[in-house]
Amino acid sequence: MPTLYMVVPCYNEYECLPRTAPVFRRELEELIGAGLASPDSRILLVDDGSSDGTWDVIRSLHQSDSAFAGLRLSPNRGHQNAVMAGLMEARERADAAISIDADLQDDITAMEAMLRRHAEGYPIVCGVRSSRETDTFFKRFTAQAYYAVMNLFGAKLIYNHADYRFMDRSALDKLALYHGDDLFLRGLATRLGLPIATVEYARAPRVAGESKYTLKKMVKLAIRSVTCGRCKPQDTPRPPDPHIVERLFS
Repeated sequence: MPTLYMVVPCYNEYECLPRTAPVFRRELEELIGAGLASPDSRILLVDDGSSDGTWDVIRSLHQSDSAFAGLRLSPNRGHQNAVMAGLMEARERADAAISIDADLQDDITAMEAMLRRHAEGYPIVCGVRSSRETDTFFKRFTAQAYYAVMNLFGAKLIYNHADYRFMDRSALDKLALYHGDDLFLRGLATRLGLPIATVEYARAPRVAGESKYTLKKMVKLAIRSVTCGRCKPQDTPRPPDPHIVERLFS
């Protein structure tokens, strides 16, 4: 039974977290009850420099239930850096981590399948959308074109995979060798030289709040995916994120 950390990046999720936190807690309890995760497992909520009351919600969750842990970044560092900070914290405290967004558009019940694929010998398991039937024709077309172009540039992305991903300690150790702030995690995951499995799931609407991915952020992410192919691993793990200003752990 691995000690599992659910790494949940949060940016201005004051409205969303009170609704989704109980869902995260129930899923963690089910994974523990099924013998797939250790009772020492945690839900690590990473506040990415929110300007609303997100950190207050995280602090309250931690105070009422030790299964919730927290990291606070300042200033806002961006989604990929928030995920990376959480993964590196999990690397120091756990056997494995699953990154997933706070809005729960990704099907949280797919975590069980991820852990079972890991038990079969896969150190990385990527969540993949089963379809884009709810997308407009334009969005489907641009998504297909995006993946095709990124693969030509050497990003080697898994189609319909974002940042819903299981990584065990061996994968986290390899990921830690990539330094810097302009990282594109879904591109790096396929470059670590480890076996990868996929799990399909249906994507749902947000339960509350609004998407944080503006057009500007999406373009910036696309640029990162191109430069990702030129990233080289270093000889030593990346240092702790200096922008972590507060930690909540029991």
